[in-house]
This record gives sequence, C-alpha cells and structure tokens, in this order.
Amino acid sequence: MELNLVSTTYSGKTRQSVAARIPFTDDGCREEQLLNLYPQITYQSIAGFGGAITESAAYIYSRMSSEQKQHLLETYFGSETMKYRYVRIPIDSCDFSLGHYEADGDENDAELKNFSFARVEQYILPMLTDAERIYGGKLEIMLSPWSPPAYMKTNGKRDHGGTLKRCYWKRWAEYICRYIDEFLKRGFSVTMLTLQNEPKAVQTWDSCIYTAQEEKEFLRDFIWPSLVAHGMESIQIYIWDHNKERALEWAETMIDAETAPMIAGLAFHWYSGDHFEALQMIRERFPDKKLLLSEACIEFSKYSAAEHLKNAQKYAHDIIGDLNAGMSTFLDWNLVLNEQGGPNYVGNFCDAPFLFDTSVGKLMEQELQGYLWHFSHFLTPGAMRIGISKYTETIEATAFQTDEQITVVLLNRTTEPLDLYLRIQNVCAPLTLPPQSIATGAISLN
Repeated sequence: MELNLVSTTYSGKTRQSVAARIPFTDDGCREEQLLNLYPQITYQSIAGFGGAITESAAYIYSRMSSEQKQHLLETYFGSETMKYRYVRIPIDSCDFSLGHYEADGDENDAELKNFSFARVEQYILPMLTDAERIYGGKLEIMLSPWSPPAYMKTNGKRDHGGTLKRCYWKRWAEYICRYIDEFLKRGFSVTMLTLQNEPKAVQTWDSCIYTAQEEKEFLRDFIWPSLVAHGMESIQIYIWDHNKERALEWAETMIDAETAPMIAGLAFHWYSGDHFEALQMIRERFPDKKLLLSEACIEFSKYSAAEHLKNAQKYAHDIIGDLNAGMSTFLDWNLVLNEQGGPNYVGNFCDAPFLFDTSVGKLMEQELQGYLWHFSHFLTPGAMRIGISKYTETIEATAFQTDEQITVVLLNRTTEPLDLYLRIQNVCAPLTLPPQSIATGAISLN
C-alpha cells in the first residue's frame, strides 16, 4: 500500500506543489503522532463543487480574450483541474450585478406577458454556454432570488429588506417558475432552487425578509404547488440559504411531515463563523436532508485583500469543518471578478479564485484557486466520508473513499512543520506537512 501525496505551499504569489510517494509499513504498535483512518465508518457522500455566474462575473468574462476565457473555464469545468459541475445563478439582480434589473417590473402584468430575459441573455448565458462546452454536458444550475420585483414588496424597493406582500405570493411563485422555464427552454438544466437568499439580512442591496414560518407557508402553499403545476417538482428545494448560526432553528420550524417531502436540504453561508456543530445537529435531527454550502467569499470589508494566503486557508478550514459536519456540496461565489473585487454596484467588493485586471487585460490566479483545487480535483462525486481521529487540533483533516481509493485532505495553518503518521488498520505512512501548507493524499485500494 502506498500514499500518493501532493502538498502545496506559496512563497509570495508563487505556488509550489510537490508530489511524493510514501509506502505504508507495519505500524509497530505506534501510539504517537497518529492520524487514523476508519474506512469501516461511513457518513455522507460528496456530490461535488461549483461556483456562481453572476452578472458581474459574466461581464468580466466578456472582457477577456478567447485564450483567457478558455483557460478560466478549463480550470473550473474541465476534467483535468477543478472539475466543477454546479453553477449558482441569481434570479434578477444582486449586489454582484451592474445595477438593478427585473425580468418583469410591471405591477399590472399579472400574466407576466412582458417578462424579459434580456439581462440574463446579455452576459450570463454566453458564459454558461461556454462553461457547458468545456464541461462536455449539462451543468446543474441552482437558482436563488435576492428580491422580488420592487412593486411586490412592502417597502417598494429591491434594497433594504422589506417583505413580500401577501397579495403577491402566488405571482412571485409563478415568476420564479417562469425564470426556471426560460432556462429550460434554452436547453439548460435547473436542478436546484433556494427560496430566498439570506432571508434574515436587511442589505443595502437586493434583499427581502422572511420569518421561518413565512418561508414555510410560501413553500407549502405557493411555490411547491406552482412547481407541480408546471411539471417542475423534480427540482430540489433548499431552504434557509443564510449563515449557519440559525440554520437549525430554521429547519426545525420549516420541516414537518407535510413539508419534508418538498425539501431536499438546507443551503447555508459561512459569514458568521464556523458553527460546524449546528450542521452536525441538523444531520442528526434530519438525516435525510442534504447540507449544501451555497455561498462563500472573502469580503474585503472584513478581511484584508493583501492577506491572500490566510484568506485561502480560511476557505480550506471551513470546507474541512463543513465536510466533517455532513456537507455534501460546496458552491463558491463569483467565478471571476475584476482587480478591485467587483463590479459591485454598492461597493461590496470581494475576492474570487480568479481576478482579471481590466487595466492591463491580465488574468490572475489567486491562492483561493490553489486551495480549492485540493478538494474539488480529488474528491470524486459519490465518494463517502469516512471516520478519522488525529493526535492534534493543529492538523485539520477530512477523508473520503470510493471503491478504488481513499482520499485525505490535510491542512497546516501553523508556521511550523507538523509530523504525522497516517495510519490505516495496522500500517502507517510517515509524512511531514510543511508550514502554511495544504496537502491531498490518495491511497489505492486495488
């Protein structure tokens, strides 16, 4: 048995990945510095990874050369690099848009006769089409609304929260179904839907507030019947779509005997901190519901844009913790942004795995991409998470297995090298994690 290990470090912006082959030998009853793998203990399976095509990302993509576009999409959606298979797309505008837009903002148009897909067709669909060409098939699309049209809301605005007027609940459900249908008519595959992005957040950009009970009623009495009426009941509905700290309470309110068959799982964000225990409790209380991270990014209003490596390590820390708590799917936020972390019409600039310097036409790979690669490239859809135990909290780790191999991802955020012995049954493989490194190891089972 042999461990094929790839470890990555950065010196400045320079990425160095080193491959090593380490044989397993008898563990000699070793007790110290062990990281144990337990393939007989299994948990959830991995579904896959993806990112968001917002209007901002797609607009920046439109400004790139054909060679840069090819490189970007091959990195994300090709079979050799990151192997993304999911895309999240906003329903109408969000902060990562060039400005507000609505497919139909006419209060008097009850039958949505003036519904226009022009803004989606301008930038988003060309990038999505190119991504599917590289992928070689149909990507799975998640749609998420940030706000209903302004006239449907109590505050008469897309921004600053407000709630959906009861008299428009049915029309809003039909509006969402129409959005789905526009993608389906063009040959795309919408397989997932969240009911509201961040339903507890009053933002200076597109936002709308729900209570858990209101979202439950909208699901049960409006969106689900509309989906069924349009033959769309196979679309997976994910509730919540907000930070982890209140996800359990939201699930407890929304999921009952009547609504459970309508709900595929919970979508969550990471902006309020780890809260891995909350995910674990959701898995325990609702073991048939999937856990999907629907959005993560480094906000430059919170974190330094200069601390690229720490920001990438934050990603890896969160992914490992979420996976070990039961997450099946990880959807990153914008696939590409400009050198400022935009465009964002309210100045909410963020990092992305690729930035494009519009002043000189340069595509820049960020450390985020290198760290995400260690997960999305190696963790095969369908692989089952297995049990692990480790001798120190300074090593962060997760492990998955298929019929062919076991894959383990290891993170060292410290400034010191960390020694360990990777142990399975009665054999060990010795290795050292370099300071500030991420590593992925594969163990063949054949």
